[in-house]
Amino acid sequence: MRVLVINCGSATLKYKLFAERGRGLELEAGASQAVDGGYRAAAEEVLAGLPARPDVIAHRVVHGGGRLPDVIVIDPEVLRVLREVTPLAPLHNGPALEGIEATRDAGVPQVAALDSAFHDGLPPRAWRYAIPELPGVRRYGFHGWSHRWVTERYAALTATPEPTIITLHLGGGCSAAAIRRGRSVDTSMGYSPLEGLVMGTRAGDLDPAILTHLLHTGTTLPALVRMLNYEAGLKGLAGTADVRELLERRDPAAELALEIFCYRVRKYVGAYLAVLEGAEALVFTGGIGENAPEIRRRVAAGFGWAGLALDAERNGRNETRVSADGSRLAAYVIPTDEERLIARETLKLLGEHPVGAGSS
Repeated sequence: MRVLVINCGSATLKYKLFAERGRGLELEAGASQAVDGGYRAAAEEVLAGLPARPDVIAHRVVHGGGRLPDVIVIDPEVLRVLREVTPLAPLHNGPALEGIEATRDAGVPQVAALDSAFHDGLPPRAWRYAIPELPGVRRYGFHGWSHRWVTERYAALTATPEPTIITLHLGGGCSAAAIRRGRSVDTSMGYSPLEGLVMGTRAGDLDPAILTHLLHTGTTLPALVRMLNYEAGLKGLAGTADVRELLERRDPAAELALEIFCYRVRKYVGAYLAVLEGAEALVFTGGIGENAPEIRRRVAAGFGWAGLALDAERNGRNETRVSADGSRLAAYVIPTDEERLIARETLKLLGEHPVGAGSS
């Protein structure tokens, strides 16, 4: 059986086509491409260029509003839920829906893989906001497939079945997760993917009084939504969301943006070290986490007190373990592979609940 996984991100469309062979998944095709003509056109182009026809198509979807399981066959009711919660994650759910619409006529089952499901087990102290209870308003957390993948890979690499670690997904979107015995117990993103760390175009944690001030002084709601999702974060601080560009620049705005970015990461890591009381490692993933030694150096520099020491040569080469021998708190770089994990869980779902073609 072949599984096509489509991952519509905030700026690109990634896809991977896997073939189930024996007891494993073999990658047959995959790429990341720009979406200048829109996500629907990009998804249609992917389908047209595949080397073989998929038997099922799985779509990574960021937000299900807590109303859907981790993987689910797409039907009209699932589509209705996804459309209802799209305003909570406009950078991601909208593109995902475009991808789903583009592939509905492929004649194979469609599956939604929900990004927030890994954090479903958060304790109330982590997911409840200190406001009067409102239906559906809670902290959900995101980047779940990435945090779950690197947790499982760390467990395999270190022969630690139930690791207690802090995972950092640092890319265009950024989030931290506190993992106790293999399960997420806290994470930086909240009701939407806007909360938490500074990101490429999102501010992360922000005093809500700033938003009410902007509304009271004439900013329209659509303008506010656009600012929060597309014009804040590193772009709002220094004019670009590209960390590589910021690292090459030497001007004060670029340096301040990087300082704020790394400072916010350190704040969350420090908090999670206290929450976990015995974390064994810090795991970096995502485009920045995997490929920016200088960012890892700046983040790790604040944790000598916790026993973390990077090995400069390992870190510079982006090796798997980048902490020095004897470091009490280890540091790892583990490439994420959300698509492979989604493909695996999709096959498991269809094995347990077979469906006919064209279920969406």
